[in-house]
Amino acid sequence: MILEQQRKIDPKQDSIMVAQGVKRTFGKGHNAVHALKNVNLNIPRGCLVALKGRSGSGKTTLLNVLGTLDQPTEGNVFFQNNNISNLSDKERTNLRRKDIGLIFQSFALTPYMTALENVEFALRIAGIPSKEHLKLAEEALSLVGLKKRMKHRPYELSGGEQQRVAIARCIAQQPALILADEPTAELDSKMGFQIIQLFKKCIQDTGMTIVLTTHDPDVMELVDYLYELEDGEIVQSNQNAID
Repeated sequence: MILEQQRKIDPKQDSIMVAQGVKRTFGKGHNAVHALKNVNLNIPRGCLVALKGRSGSGKTTLLNVLGTLDQPTEGNVFFQNNNISNLSDKERTNLRRKDIGLIFQSFALTPYMTALENVEFALRIAGIPSKEHLKLAEEALSLVGLKKRMKHRPYELSGGEQQRVAIARCIAQQPALILADEPTAELDSKMGFQIIQLFKKCIQDTGMTIVLTTHDPDVMELVDYLYELEDGEIVQSNQNAID
């Protein structure tokens, strides 16, 4: 049950993504685990949105379903007015390559590529023209504070620096939607604040939408919308910065 009524949104006009009655169950019978229970969610276009909740609340599962890494057991997810709940593996992969960017806690960097090469490689996979790769990669790495570390490989970078490479790799493609799992978890408070401000600038400059999971109360104060999950359900929603 949503305790605080969220702004009414027309999915066809204001929302980039809509989840309707989404459930995700793992296992069957007495061993079934109901990770998501009837989740209804509107993600407004051009906003910074956070999902918060304790470990096991369903945040990452919901992010995986929204990002087509997983499919709902029941319910539907709409992205830019298209139902993406039952796409083929190929269709889901293509969607993630071009329109939905993902930032993982595990960084998922190619270990023997430099930071610059990691970002360029992602641009190549996304089908960005090759003549633009170097410029876009350098700009993205500079934005996340790694201008002087572009030629370093992941094992030569700290955990926080690797996370920033992962963020640069994602924002360089300028997808319509970015889904980020704890993107500031490995960063100190100063750099975490800078990354959130960077996200907000990307939204302002490109119109992209960013959804992240977080435990950080400081981050929660900076987002436009905040949704709290508990036992697989959205139990509260707050609108911070948008009237």
